Amino acid sequence: MVEQFQPRTSIAWINKISEVPQLAWDALAMPLKTPFLEWDWLHTLETSGSTTARSGWLPNHLTVWRDHELIAAAPLYIKGHSYGEFVFDHQWADLADRLGIQYYPKLLGMSPFTPAEGYRFLIAPGEDEDEITDLMVSAIDHFCSRNRISGCNFLYVDPDWRVVMERHGFSSWLHHSFIWSNQNYQSFDDYLGAFNANQRRNIKRERKAVTNAGLSFKILTGDDIPKSMFSLMYNFYSDTCDKFGWWGSKYLTKKFFEQLYTSYRHRVVFFAAYAEGDEHPIGMSFCLTKGDRLYGRYWGCTQEIDCLHFDACYYAPIEWGIQNGIQLFDPGAGGRHKKRRGFPAMPNHSLHRFYNSRLSQILRSHIEQINDLEQQEIDAINQELPFKQQTIDFKI
Repeated sequence: MVEQFQPRTSIAWINKISEVPQLAWDALAMPLKTPFLEWDWLHTLETSGSTTARSGWLPNHLTVWRDHELIAAAPLYIKGHSYGEFVFDHQWADLADRLGIQYYPKLLGMSPFTPAEGYRFLIAPGEDEDEITDLMVSAIDHFCSRNRISGCNFLYVDPDWRVVMERHGFSSWLHHSFIWSNQNYQSFDDYLGAFNANQRRNIKRERKAVTNAGLSFKILTGDDIPKSMFSLMYNFYSDTCDKFGWWGSKYLTKKFFEQLYTSYRHRVVFFAAYAEGDEHPIGMSFCLTKGDRLYGRYWGCTQEIDCLHFDACYYAPIEWGIQNGIQLFDPGAGGRHKKRRGFPAMPNHSLHRFYNSRLSQILRSHIEQINDLEQQEIDAINQELPFKQQTIDFKI
């Protein structure tokens, strides 16, 4: 669908990112810190059958063109449920149901299944950001009104972009993630030195347990990764998801992992644990990297080895990150194990607009109180971290 706005400027809604030339899309996405809005990543999600109408993730991307040049874009999805988002808005859906308001479908902006900060509109350098943003928000409002969409939600948003969108009437909802930041560490021992004595001993013990089990890590990046590792990673991912049943979050297909070898291995880092003499790893974690950032995504193992998860998903990536100039490591969703291992609770935000007046009024009336409670939780978590006093700067 194409809508004409200003002279020479038009809006187009597309259901396949392949309708946009990769070079045009990536000219907007490559300058960003996040790797999860790049054409190859989003395209692989679509062509692998991971983001489809059948899975409840119907691509519905917004693009802005001047003549035949792409000047802005927003990866968007029409959702019939809230799974795979990691921002749990089920209470809003329940409230809407009690009020007799249809909550689904909704319009969602995020990189699917990826709870990593950085979502924003992609706008070409030199464009007036407020003017283009106003154009895109108006197009979204019009689309949602015409199609009876309950609301528009942007998750894990770029902090600077959040300020822009608040000016355009979106409400911010505070959440937290557990993020490691490099405190000018020069070695893994420097990282250990930030902890109190008790936790420093615990981490050393955990890493020693993996060594005593006869395992060692091989770190594979980019072109050094064999093609077979991507299929193997799907098996690990699938098995891990199956262990958690309904909450296992198994959204990605085997084809997704296999296609990454061709399209995206330049961003991939595998931390693979091998027993001596074994051809295949016993356990492995899958991370992505861009610039000075590292993102943990998935992991799995064929044998339950004491502390292998902690080493493959936290310690080995941190050690590699220090050696390779990584300044921020987001290990993924959840926090049960992370706060004890040097991952403070750091704020992130989602943005929301409801088109039903009653639901919108309730959101605006209560969101400040909700955010205050979340900030209290963040503060409480960070007061219990096992660091030496005044050794960690929680600002990123």
